[in-house]
Formats: sequence, C-alpha cells, structure tokens
Amino acid sequence: MTSRPVRGAAGALPRTALTALAPAVWGTTYIVTTEFLPAGHPLFAGLLRALPAGLIALAVTRTLPRGAWWGKAAVLGVLNIGLFLPLLFIAAERLPGGVAATLGAAQPLVVAVLAMAVLRQPFSARPLVWGVTGVLGVGLVVIGPGAELDAAGVAAGLAGAATMGLGVTLTKRWGRPEGVGPLAFTGWQLTAGGLFLAPVTFLAEGAPPAIDGRAALGYLWLGLVGGLLTYALWFRGIGALPVTSVAVLGLLSPLVAAGLGALVLGQTLGPVQLTGFALALASIVGGQLPGRAARTPVLPSTPLPERTPR
Repeated sequence: MTSRPVRGAAGALPRTALTALAPAVWGTTYIVTTEFLPAGHPLFAGLLRALPAGLIALAVTRTLPRGAWWGKAAVLGVLNIGLFLPLLFIAAERLPGGVAATLGAAQPLVVAVLAMAVLRQPFSARPLVWGVTGVLGVGLVVIGPGAELDAAGVAAGLAGAATMGLGVTLTKRWGRPEGVGPLAFTGWQLTAGGLFLAPVTFLAEGAPPAIDGRAALGYLWLGLVGGLLTYALWFRGIGALPVTSVAVLGLLSPLVAAGLGALVLGQTLGPVQLTGFALALASIVGGQLPGRAARTPVLPSTPLPERTPR
C-alpha cells in the first residue's frame, strides 16, 4: 500500500491544500479555452492536454503497468482523461462558462452516491447536503439571467460530471500499485486517455488547427500545469483523503473561473454572486470536516490479495 489515509482534520490539512491546487488550476481552463485556443477543436485541446504530458511522465519515471494494471490504467485513463476532457471542452465551447461550471459542480453528488455503491460506504446525508449546497452556490455565482442552454452542451456537462465522478471513485477503490509513485500513475492515465482520444480526434475534427504563439502557450499551460502537475496532486489526494472530501474540492474550479472572469475580463460580481461564493466555500469547508464515516475503516489504497510490481 503506497498511501494511507491522513488521520484527523489537522493532519489532513496539508494534503487537502495540495489536492485543492488541482481544481483551482483547472478553473483556468475556461478562460484559456476561450481566450487562447482556436475555436471548434475541443477534442484536439483534450488530446494535447493529455498525451504529451503522459509521454513525458512515462519517460521520466520509466515505469509501466504490470498484470491487471494494464486494464485498470486503461479504464481510469479513459474515464478521468479520455472521456472527461473532451466533454469538458465541448461544454465550455457550447455553453456560457457559468452553465458549464454548474453542471460540472454536480460531480460531488455523483461521487457521494457511488461511494455507497462502489466503495460500500454507509449512507451519510452529509456529502449529499454539501453537494447540493455547492451546486446551488456555484449556480448563484456563475449563471446570469441571460444564460442560454444548448442541449448538446448540457448533455456534455452532465456526462463529464458523471464520467469524472466514476473515475474518481474507481481510483479510490483500486488505489495505486505498491512502489508506483503519483507521477508514474498519472502518466499511465494521461497516456491511456490520450491514446483513446487520438483516433477519435482526427476522425471527428480532421486536420489540427493552426497553432500560433498564443495557442501554444495555452496548450503548454493546460498540458504541463493543468494536466501533468495537477493530476499528480489530484490522484495522490484521492489515495490519502476521503473520496467525498476530494470530490467537493472540485467546486474550487468554477469559483476560480468566476474570479478570473471578474479580474481579467471585467465581469462583475454582485450580492447574489457573493452569496453563491459563500455557499460554495461553506460546502468545500464542510465537506472536509470529519463525520461518523471518517471513523469507519477506509478501504486500503491497494487490494491486499493482489500482488503488485515493485
């Protein structure tokens, strides 16, 4: 077992803060997509975010999956990367950023339900309550009165939340092989997700778009910082913290997106938006507080009967 749950709220604070950096950085996706990247190529954006970063991680760590982990890494890579990223970019392109962010904020609710079904955790109303509070808060922050709904965009946003929720839950269930670090584990998933995306991208979108200096900077940011670094922190946090606590940290992404919209694009935040910020932040903090479920045994990060590579 490579990672153990951190005991106590105080002991979990440093790991929680590091894990929270991932969704905070992901909050820049919306502004980078709209201001830096060529429009109309969401799959290509997902591909460049995943595959180059995954290959870099494999080259640095020189660690490949073994045994059953070839299949597990492929499943996690497709769920967490290969399906989620294009759905994220499709929602970001077809919907106002606020609507896309609110749909993505449903992920903690998905994880709360899957934690009972997949991880066999006892029923607890707390994650559901904080999840609903978070969705409400994010909705108040980012959805304006003139928000327009696009059916394909809404479907992509909801599917992305469900896909990432299942990926997070299975990442917690399967853990990480003994002796494999977070960077290698991240490299497996980014590479698997990128390889899944590659043929789909070129079949659906055809030739890649022209990439100027501005777009290159956007892709580098999304791949190296928003991909490799943040996913390593994210997967490490999933192994050490309660999965429902990690999921609610994802609410930081739309909050950062809204904050950047105010700072960079001059968007205003009125009393309703500030109330939403307070609700979303309360959900994030409340989701980190230990409840009765925190005193129950936590599944090991690696199933004990399985022999894993060193």
